[in-house]
Amino acid sequence: MAEQTREQGPLRADAKRNARNILEAAERLLSADPAATMEQIAEAAGVARTTIHRRFSSRDALISSMVEAAWRQVGDAVRDARPATAPPLVALHQATANVLRVKSSWPFALGQAALDESAARIQDEVFAACDLGLRRAQEAGIIRPDADLIWARRVYIAMMDETVHAAEAADPDALADRIVDTLLHGVGAKPR
Repeated sequence: MAEQTREQGPLRADAKRNARNILEAAERLLSADPAATMEQIAEAAGVARTTIHRRFSSRDALISSMVEAAWRQVGDAVRDARPATAPPLVALHQATANVLRVKSSWPFALGQAALDESAARIQDEVFAACDLGLRRAQEAGIIRPDADLIWARRVYIAMMDETVHAAEAADPDALADRIVDTLLHGVGAKPR
């Protein structure tokens, strides 16, 4: 699918670059200051004010595009882990590490609600892939047979969110090990 902004069709190479620069600048600025203006974002992106206003009809449209772009990357990260075909523990670890990498690049956008149908659809697809991976782990005996998988998904996502918000400067693979271990074994003492 060709890259495009919400209000327009397929973009030329320079327009794609401008749109990417705007989204990246918006993420940087809004992460640091959620009240950053469109003019500040245009300046940080190295484009004219008119360019940002032509691409995004409003601040909400810009944020909506950021949310959709971030969720697309999360979706790609989960798909790359092959939750339907890779061994369940491998897929769970890889999806975790991949998503941590994406989440650390989009803290502002991924902290926003999915504002439009497209982003919400992508988010639902990500959750469905996560549920599939957890169900396969349960079928493989990695997760208890009586575990509530929706609850497990919520806890799993919350751990990833907290890890990113804590801004731990650690390797995503090492963080994924910690998250998966905590998900599967908790923090309680092991029975003797």
